[in-house]
Amino acid sequence: MKKLFCLILVLCLSLAAVSALAETGITIDNIRDYVVGLDTPVKLSDGTSRPLINFDNAATTPALKPVLDEVNEKLLMYGSIGRGFSIKSDYSSELYSSTRKKVLKFVNANSEKYTMFYVNNTTDGLNKLASALITSKDDVVLCTRMEHHANDLSWRERCKVIYAEVDKQGRIIYEDIERMLKENKVKYVAVTAASNVTGYVTDVHRIAKLAHQYGAQIVVDGAQIVAHRAFSMKGETPEEDIDFFVFSAHKMYSPFGGGAVVGIEEVLNDHMPTFYGGGMVELVSDKEVSWKSAPERYEAGSPNYPGVVGLGKAIEILQEVGFDAIQAHEQKLIHRLIDGLKKLPNVVLYGDCENVDDRVGVVSFNFSDINSMMLATRLAQVGAATRRGAFCAHPYVWRLMGIADEDVITFEGCIDAKTPGMIRASFGIYNTEAEVDEFLEMLQKAMEHVKNNLTDKDEDIPQEY
Repeated sequence: MKKLFCLILVLCLSLAAVSALAETGITIDNIRDYVVGLDTPVKLSDGTSRPLINFDNAATTPALKPVLDEVNEKLLMYGSIGRGFSIKSDYSSELYSSTRKKVLKFVNANSEKYTMFYVNNTTDGLNKLASALITSKDDVVLCTRMEHHANDLSWRERCKVIYAEVDKQGRIIYEDIERMLKENKVKYVAVTAASNVTGYVTDVHRIAKLAHQYGAQIVVDGAQIVAHRAFSMKGETPEEDIDFFVFSAHKMYSPFGGGAVVGIEEVLNDHMPTFYGGGMVELVSDKEVSWKSAPERYEAGSPNYPGVVGLGKAIEILQEVGFDAIQAHEQKLIHRLIDGLKKLPNVVLYGDCENVDDRVGVVSFNFSDINSMMLATRLAQVGAATRRGAFCAHPYVWRLMGIADEDVITFEGCIDAKTPGMIRASFGIYNTEAEVDEFLEMLQKAMEHVKNNLTDKDEDIPQEY
């Protein structure tokens, strides 16, 4: 009887999801109608107010209204997941389980080979994965110089990490990856699917083939790809399949935290994360512990129910809008911003700005005669959100800026105006070409303001590289 009830619940959830999408009809052309807070005015430094131009989506995207609506609706039936004996508990448990299937389908992962477990975010997922997969300080992980700290330090603190280099434009040198696989007994290759600094999309299936050829497995940091391009765990051949994939919901328009690790179930069952508690055990006695299989053994503690609900709904919306439409829209924005920046004096652009087909919506820049911290601060004061600094990818940023490693150790905090950095503009699916044009106008005025308001104490603050 309980199984029948659970099947009915799953069917109802699926029908409700299809019905909701049919009613909204969300497309790239009307997506702005569904973004939370888009028209909310913010108070500027001159006392006036206006809606923000948000070009800081690589850090965190705003919420979508259907995501909020879905969470609020499902909270009405919220009960303990996998633990309680009630109708609400059964309802929540089934939704939690059905979203797993939705995530696997989202990344084209065969449920007979792969499983997935929920995490708080990509950083949490990579650390849990590393804590399980790394079994010795002598294990060797091959990263690249493009990596976010989450896909570098999570390994660096547990084992030996070696790095493949990037070229002068910041692209991964695939030949260097193969060289290092040949010369070292590599256990895992950890690489980003898309850079949060240049937006370059990595050919992870090519790297997977190389990794498998030399007896390694591949871990992909998917934080910057999931809201921009369709991703598949499956390659054109089995040798190109991805072994592990990690991503965050807050990068894809769900504000409740949460994310996922998709991985080979057999491998995950052979390891244990260094994270313990209720929900991951079959039985505990005074002296013995019997652990559950993956994914449960990676999900100790009470689950983040709103995060799971939001993640599932965000997946539906992105698929409804369509990744082909998203990519085409982003390309227009990238071209428009780069073309506009090139017209400004003393601009410094990072990455390949001629061939941008392999870039998601990220553009990082500087001006050789203006301090980036002062400029980004001024942009914020007039209502434009960007990111300034080294974007939790310090080695990559220093390489692109031409800063030697011996000079880096003198920087403190990377939040000071005396510490070099870039300005990053990153697009969401709701940003428009009109916003790009307005941003460029704001940027020119901000540059003039910074230059005209320098004081004597600003003389020792360096201009950018």
